[in-house]
Amino acid sequence: MHLLIDGYNFIGRQGGLRGDVEAKRERLLSDLARYNQVKTHDIIVVFDGWKSGHPVEYEERRGGISVIYSRHGEQADAVIVRMAETMGNACAVVTSDRAVQQSVVPFGCVVLFSGEFDIRLRAALSGEFASIEPPRVRSKSGNPFRRPKVERKRQTQLNQF
Repeated sequence: MHLLIDGYNFIGRQGGLRGDVEAKRERLLSDLARYNQVKTHDIIVVFDGWKSGHPVEYEERRGGISVIYSRHGEQADAVIVRMAETMGNACAVVTSDRAVQQSVVPFGCVVLFSGEFDIRLRAALSGEFASIEPPRVRSKSGNPFRRPKVERKRQTQLNQF
């Protein structure tokens, strides 16, 4: 299972992109490297390089995870969508960007909001491995205690993380 993370979107969820962004990026990569030791997923973090990046897409390996910087003139969102299309249902995408979420769902990818993955990340790093259930939404018909089929399938996939 591949885990694609929108790097700056996730950092923005954790405390914003103000201040020392380099330190926040390093802390995220450190946390993800520790998470990778616990969960052993193929983790890929994509950062924007479209304003001041390399002329070509740049990739490096750090702590067992892949870090990709989009090329100059290309946003990380485009890289994530392109990679999600290639990986199909073998990947989960972590982003709170609705446009990216809507773009990757047709490829069969599981989507996690940045805040949702942040909770899972913190739980895994602290040693708590309990399943994290989203609040139930009441439907108008059927068993009120049973989640919709789409949500049950999504939750089954998310329990891997």
